[in-house]
Amino acid sequence: MNKIAFLFAGQGSQYAGMGKDLYENVTEVKEFFDTAETVRPGTLDQMFSGTEEELKRTENTQPCLFLADIASAIALVNSGVEPDAIAGFSLGEVVAMGMSGTLAKDDAFRLVCKRGKLMQAAADAQKGSMIAVMRMDKSELESLCDEFGVYPVNYNCPGQIVVSGEEDRIEKLKEALSEKGVRFVALAVGGPFHTPYMKEASLGLQEEIGNENLYSINDPKTPVYANMTAKPYPDDKEGIIDTISNQISNSVKWEETLNNMAAAGIDTFIECGPGKTLSGFVKRTVPGANIYNVSDIDSLNKVVEELKK
Repeated sequence: MNKIAFLFAGQGSQYAGMGKDLYENVTEVKEFFDTAETVRPGTLDQMFSGTEEELKRTENTQPCLFLADIASAIALVNSGVEPDAIAGFSLGEVVAMGMSGTLAKDDAFRLVCKRGKLMQAAADAQKGSMIAVMRMDKSELESLCDEFGVYPVNYNCPGQIVVSGEEDRIEKLKEALSEKGVRFVALAVGGPFHTPYMKEASLGLQEEIGNENLYSINDPKTPVYANMTAKPYPDDKEGIIDTISNQISNSVKWEETLNNMAAAGIDTFIECGPGKTLSGFVKRTVPGANIYNVSDIDSLNKVVEELKK
C-alpha cells in the first residue's frame, strides 16, 4: 500500500488561469473559492485573468496560489485519495495547515491573505530578489553568501540552493557566480524572502494567528512537515504559532524534509497546484519515488486512475 504525501507549491509557480478548470468542474472547489472571494473580493479575477506583474506582487500571489494549491488537494480527497503526510513550500505550508485541520480552510485563507500583505510591506521596505544557484558546493556557496551579505535560504534538493537578499548585493553575487561559471536562475518573486528582512512580517503574523478571537488552532490530523525544522509540526498551540510565524524569516529545509518523509515510509508524492517544481525536487532527492502532479481535471483523473492500479 502506497504511503502518500501531498506537496504544496510556493511563490514562483503562479500563472493566470490556474485553478479555473477545477473551479468549473468540482463542486467542493467552487464552494470554497466562492467563500474565499467573499473574504478577499477580486481574488478569482486575479487568479483566472491577472497579468504577470499583478500575480507577481506578493500580496496577490499568496492568496491566489493558496487557492490553486488547495483546489487540487480538495479534488483529490473528494476522489478518495487521502494523504499520510503533508508539506508545503513557503506559503504552501499555510495550505498544508488548512488541509491537515490545524486551521479551518477558510481561516487558513484569511491567514495567507494577511501573510501576503505583511511580506509585501517588508519587501517594499527593502527591495530584494532571489536566485536559484545550480550545482555549486554548499560550503563554498555559503561562504560566498557571507562575503556578499546575502542569505542561502531554500535548500531545495541536491545541487540547488536559493539565495535571497538586497537587489544590489544579489547583482554582485551574480557577477561572481558568472565569473566562476556557476549557473543560476532568477526567481519570479518580489522580495528578499526567508531572510532577517522579513522579521517584522514574522512578528506581525505571530500576532495575527495568536488572536484567539480570529483563529482556532488544532492538532494536525495529518502530520505536517515544517520548512524550518524539516520535522512534523509540534502538537502544542504555542509551538504551532512559532513554527508558522518564524518560517517567513528562516530557511526552507526542503531537501531534508523530503528525506525525512521518505525515511518515515512515504513513497508517493503528489504535487498539488500549478507547475512541477516540487516534483523535480523529489525526483532529485528521493530516487525511485512515485511522483505525480495535479493541477486540473485531466491530471486529477489520471492520477486517481494510476493510484487505483
